[in-house]
Amino acid sequence: MDNGIKDKVVAITGASSGIGKAIAVVLAGHGAKVVLAARRTDELKRIVSDIAAAGGHAIDVAADVTVQADMMRLVKIACGQFGRLDVMVNNAGVAQLSRIDELDVDGWEAMIDVNLKGVLYGMAAAMPVFQRQGSGHIVNIISTSGIKISPTMGVYAATKNAVRTLTEAFRQESDGKIRITGISPGVVKTELASRMKDPGARENIQSFMDNMALAPEHIANAVYFAIAQPAEVEIGELVIRPSIQN
Repeated sequence: MDNGIKDKVVAITGASSGIGKAIAVVLAGHGAKVVLAARRTDELKRIVSDIAAAGGHAIDVAADVTVQADMMRLVKIACGQFGRLDVMVNNAGVAQLSRIDELDVDGWEAMIDVNLKGVLYGMAAAMPVFQRQGSGHIVNIISTSGIKISPTMGVYAATKNAVRTLTEAFRQESDGKIRITGISPGVVKTELASRMKDPGARENIQSFMDNMALAPEHIANAVYFAIAQPAEVEIGELVIRPSIQN
């Protein structure tokens, strides 16, 4: 039976851990051909090996989403290996949380570069291929932080809301041949907290994760649901959060 995803070629950024890794494993398990992209190549190779051992199809590509040439190369390799690209999942993200008046300008720039420009670079790399094919699907991983604004999350939420805006704008601009979906996870068990510079923010987010975080596979299942729909069906936005999250 056609499950709506078998043999689709899917590129996934930030695929070395967390949500990106789960998306790769879940989609490969349903028969997709996955192209895993991240900077941590050792982790990527381990995931690709595990997928292959389970009978799936996967390759890894070293890529930094803040470098446009890397994203172009990612798409070129995907097409060279599998002959096409059906889905671009813009998942890579960082969070350097702090009060705005603390003026962590370096943290702001990192979030803008990865969370916003990285998504735009992914879209820019995939779009010409989708236009030539007459079909394609962009999936942008956003965040519930942009839905409920909280102290210390102002700039992070701003980058995520920018992605939400451009996702909806593209949906309205598209003639339907290229679909786009925004998925906003709530608290998910990932490495996000461990990479935060601010000790207070790191401890606070880690506490949320310890008490309520969803498994990354729940988000991966939402991605599968969105891209498995028939071509005439577009899932515009999904919000996936723990049932106890405010």
